[in-house]
Amino acid sequence: MSAVDVIRAKRDGHRLTDEQIDWVVDAYTRGAVADEQMSALAMAIFLNGMESAETARWTRAMVLSGDRLSLDVDRPTVDKHSTGGVGDKITLPLAPLVAACGAAVPQLSGRGLGHTGGTLDKLESIPGWRARLSLDEIMAQLSSVGAVVCAATEGLAPADRKLYALRDVTSTVEAVPLIASSIMSKKIAEGAEALVLDVKVGSGAFMKTLPQARELAAALVSIGVDHGLRISAMLTDMSVPLGVAVGNAVEVAESVDVLRGGGPADVVELTVALAREMLSLAGIDTDPAEVLASGKAYETWERMIRAQGGDPDAPLPVGGHKHVVTAPEDGVLATLDAYAVGVAAWRLGAGRARKEDPVQAGAGVLCLAKPGDRVEAGQPLLELRTDTPDAVPYALEALAGGYTVADSAVTPGPLVIDTIRG
Repeated sequence: MSAVDVIRAKRDGHRLTDEQIDWVVDAYTRGAVADEQMSALAMAIFLNGMESAETARWTRAMVLSGDRLSLDVDRPTVDKHSTGGVGDKITLPLAPLVAACGAAVPQLSGRGLGHTGGTLDKLESIPGWRARLSLDEIMAQLSSVGAVVCAATEGLAPADRKLYALRDVTSTVEAVPLIASSIMSKKIAEGAEALVLDVKVGSGAFMKTLPQARELAAALVSIGVDHGLRISAMLTDMSVPLGVAVGNAVEVAESVDVLRGGGPADVVELTVALAREMLSLAGIDTDPAEVLASGKAYETWERMIRAQGGDPDAPLPVGGHKHVVTAPEDGVLATLDAYAVGVAAWRLGAGRARKEDPVQAGAGVLCLAKPGDRVEAGQPLLELRTDTPDAVPYALEALAGGYTVADSAVTPGPLVIDTIRG
């Protein structure tokens, strides 16, 4: 079999055979198919798409390119994956909450790129906390604590790691079959019995429109069903930042507030909604709202952080320079664009343009008012934090037009828009 034949088949709009898919993914992983050839195939997939059976087979091939974890614990295993957003710190309170309810949560997470934040970057703002664990450490922590949030092991879906980097530089990231197989290959290889997907939709999300988000959610659920997972996808709004904090340490602090019984209403709402769905799939009849209020989830958080070398009581980093953006006039904050706030936080140092770039633990944006709040001229709307004051003008440039004050605000839609179940 040759790469040229596989490329030509997809270029001409044909369905790839199982044999073609298995061969090309394996050959690319081994280096027998060159980057330029896989780039051509990725573009052909972007232009011509894949049938659901093709996508499922492509996902299977990527899973088989590496290890598949066997989670031998005495609790039901369930995971959650978010497609990424602005202020989306939900994994931080969610994992210990679901664990405190009796499930095991193996949350293998990633780092931020561009305007969307990364769970590992946020947790690394906690002094001493480490993202990289061995398989033995992961299993021990799942058994003793019930939750682990860490980096994926090197042997997990190596084909996806190679292909993701290639898609990023060939403008093929947006191909739904490749997005879906990328997400699901890692989650299937992770070994959890059930999975809840948080598919974001809106300006701060990867999928800007509801039809796009539904297409991706349906593809993800279909793959999960084909691989025997109990799975559902919740479509959630990402037109406005989640919560108040956008950044790294600031999002950890907000997550701790939620675990202690406080925090912004939208963060609490989504955390509990996702927890309910995860527990339902895991077959656990417990009300996560009651567990959250009891303080048990916070106790699990402390154990989870300490198990990975972190000090949950240590002060979190704070950006050395602050700049306040104020309301230009009296009225109601009508809009606050998630994408604009995400880009501002990124430019302040909370995010990265390339995977190898460092991030500032203390950088970020605090949204001191949200749409619907009445404000007065000169009242603080946003607080920008950074260790590099020269970045502030670029952050303000990103925020230009990203918020409006008017006589009234449009009533926001629901945070959870819909749920697609397998």
